Amino acid sequence: MYTLAGLFGGVGGIELGFERAGFNVVWANEIDEKASITYNLNHSHELRVEDVHNIEPDDFPDIDILTGGFPCQAFSIAGYRKGFEDDRGNLFYEILRLVTVKKPRVVFLENVKNLVSHDGGNTFKVIKEALEAHGYHVKDKVLNGCEYGNVPQNRERIYIVAFADKADYEKFEFPGPIPLTKTLSDVIDFENKVDDRFYYKPEKCIFYDQLESNIKSKETIYQWRRKYVRENKSGVCPTLTANMGTGGHNVPLIYTDFGIRKLTPKECFNVQGFPENFKLPENLAMSHLYKQAGNSVVVPVVQRIAENIKVALDANKNYEKVVERQLAFSV
Repeated sequence: MYTLAGLFGGVGGIELGFERAGFNVVWANEIDEKASITYNLNHSHELRVEDVHNIEPDDFPDIDILTGGFPCQAFSIAGYRKGFEDDRGNLFYEILRLVTVKKPRVVFLENVKNLVSHDGGNTFKVIKEALEAHGYHVKDKVLNGCEYGNVPQNRERIYIVAFADKADYEKFEFPGPIPLTKTLSDVIDFENKVDDRFYYKPEKCIFYDQLESNIKSKETIYQWRRKYVRENKSGVCPTLTANMGTGGHNVPLIYTDFGIRKLTPKECFNVQGFPENFKLPENLAMSHLYKQAGNSVVVPVVQRIAENIKVALDANKNYEKVVERQLAFSV
């Protein structure tokens, strides 16, 4: 079984997708202690709660696949878009530092779609050229969760798959689109009452009049956009964000028989395609759970990519790990 180590693990969405595709996750890293609580509740392998700058190659075993959903705020429209000028953007080079020593057979990376266009495409060009200079063959594609993961969420992400062996690279193809059969009502409970804290009340919400006058349908999801209500008419959930639980921007809302409410954290994880048995800690603040859901990945998309990676690796029976590579790129 192919072994995997994950960087920037969050709550383990990428690792879960690979596990469901038949990979053996042996180690992961995450800096956020709150996220690590959720991670450990759902995974049994070692999780190192540590700043990636302090991770050394000897901290985890030799592996076949190294994954990383490295922080996206530096490249996101919702963030500052500073790219490599932002410390979070420079975390790519920490991945590269470990790749240089561990030389995994595959490197799998995930980030926001806007990474591709950031700085006129130069940022993405640097990432690809850096991987290629380290001997890797790179494929990438932007995939939307509602088109490639059968989840009712509009979530576009760039997926990068880099192979040390050209034969693996040539055998790999990204999965194709699939029909969207899951509806909002499959992942969100429109019919039953949930805890009172998720409902908006006139006496506690200064913009309640706007919510009441604009939110009328049970067939869609709305968003509170700080100053106005936006109806999402596409029949899917808009992209979940890390700050949706703070009461500020991009808060997804629904209309029910019991009132207007925000999605519960569990529903947010459902919208990301996490399985029903995925556990959420009972002792964490709601804001942390919303952040964890918003920062995570669409698990079924990762799983489908992982399945195709496995097909490519299985087809190449003559693979031998290259011990040394000639580097043409300086970090």
